[in-house]
Amino acid sequence: MFIERVVIENYRCLKKADVTFNEKMNVIVGNNECGKSTLLEAIHLALTGQLNGRPLAIELHPYLFNVDLVLEYFEKRKQGQTPEPPRILIELYLANDASLAKLKGNNNKLGLDQSGVSLAIELNPALAEEFAEYVSDPAEIQTVPIEYYVIRWRSFSENDISNAREIPLNASLIDASTIRNNVAASRYIVDIVKESLSPKEKVDLALTYRLMKHRFLEQPKVQTINDALAEKKGKISEKAISLSLDTSARATWEAGIMPHLDDTPLPLVGKGEQNAVKIKLAMETSAKSNIILIEEAENHLSYSSLNELIGHIAEHAGDRQIFITTHSSFVLNKLGVESVLLFKRGEAIRLNELKDQTTRDYFMKLPGHDTLRLILSKRSILVEGPSDELIVQRAYHRKHGKMPLEQGVDVISVNSLAFKRFLQIAVAMKKEVDVVTDNDGKVEALKTKYADFFNSDEISIQYDDDETANTLEPQLMKKNGLKVINAVLEMDFADEQAAIDHMINNKSATALKFFETDVGWEAPDYIGRAIR
Repeated sequence: MFIERVVIENYRCLKKADVTFNEKMNVIVGNNECGKSTLLEAIHLALTGQLNGRPLAIELHPYLFNVDLVLEYFEKRKQGQTPEPPRILIELYLANDASLAKLKGNNNKLGLDQSGVSLAIELNPALAEEFAEYVSDPAEIQTVPIEYYVIRWRSFSENDISNAREIPLNASLIDASTIRNNVAASRYIVDIVKESLSPKEKVDLALTYRLMKHRFLEQPKVQTINDALAEKKGKISEKAISLSLDTSARATWEAGIMPHLDDTPLPLVGKGEQNAVKIKLAMETSAKSNIILIEEAENHLSYSSLNELIGHIAEHAGDRQIFITTHSSFVLNKLGVESVLLFKRGEAIRLNELKDQTTRDYFMKLPGHDTLRLILSKRSILVEGPSDELIVQRAYHRKHGKMPLEQGVDVISVNSLAFKRFLQIAVAMKKEVDVVTDNDGKVEALKTKYADFFNSDEISIQYDDDETANTLEPQLMKKNGLKVINAVLEMDFADEQAAIDHMINNKSATALKFFETDVGWEAPDYIGRAIR
């Protein structure tokens, strides 16, 4: 049993999302604020009906609705229109399985005859008139009036779902960022441990905990104190006052037990160790969980600890479907590039779904570092080698007074034969990319090579039409002249060709000179267009 697909409308930052998943491992990669955490939260919410560990009805608030949707709604109201009230929808399409038959139907947005669950937050029809009256003056309203809303949790077979036990899939959401204090951290671990206990073990533990509290009263010093308090009967109350421990239903063993690691209370160990323990416990004890959702497993962990943890996750995944959000290229590589989903505000592609088979094979074999850099950057500049990278970095700094990464621009050195492969990802992800390339004395061939990308809104191919200046070195000479080149290189070449030959034969040393020099020099025009 696993989630094949999720459709989300208007939940937090995800105005629209339609994502297809891998059956086993899903490594979700994307920039900050792209909606990765919201995606996991929405999946968990639709499976459990809980948000922040509590029923959605308790946690429901106006800011669950997509901000853009709400603004559009009230703007239309101000214009005298009567748009449909804001609505949140989360649909989970499940792989058809005999155990999920009761969830099967076509009561879903896509009209598919499939097993699944739907969670909607929408206007309560019974309160439609009151709602219309309340929003009649949109100038007075800033947020969605959730008091008029109802939560509808249903299967695709159109049956209402009252609790998570009616869904044969169990989910565990692990997010270190939600553990804000010591009590919450302890309770989080206890909740995970509880999943591994049998009903009998839970009863035994509860009875033993209560017995321990009663034995507290048998202690001589406690009895002495209570005897002294008993003497005050009549002075404070007609009933005897005594001290005891709370044995009511709300004072359960879960609230009183503190998890320890080697006799040290869990909240007092390092955050990295806490994070790793939470994830491993969920993997080990959540035998009933079909779905495990992990938010940034690399939080607070050193490289070696992360290596051990990710190995543990991969080894103990079993038949469960796992979702992991990450910014770490190490996690990406360790769990397999074939598991990667590139995610951006509801749009997602899987590397194993790229249309070009050779491109798919290339990224399956390529270490994920450069791939991740392309995905996470605000804008990328692809160059042909380390020398070009140094020149472009320094040219950018000379123009803007900052290095590219300080402004979200990543200069990535890529073998020119792989440019088109990276561009396929950039187009699919709608990532802005400039390619800085030599013309190699064959301008028409270059135009043919990149013909599919010249009309792209995301891709810019930067080159120079002058075939006599076919690489970076003659381009630098063409733009700056022999005097400046000699000053930068701290040399005294008699003619331009001698200087060009030297630069070509000493590419790295030359690039380093240009990077470090205080001499004023200008970047060739095609580089200038890339560092705009």
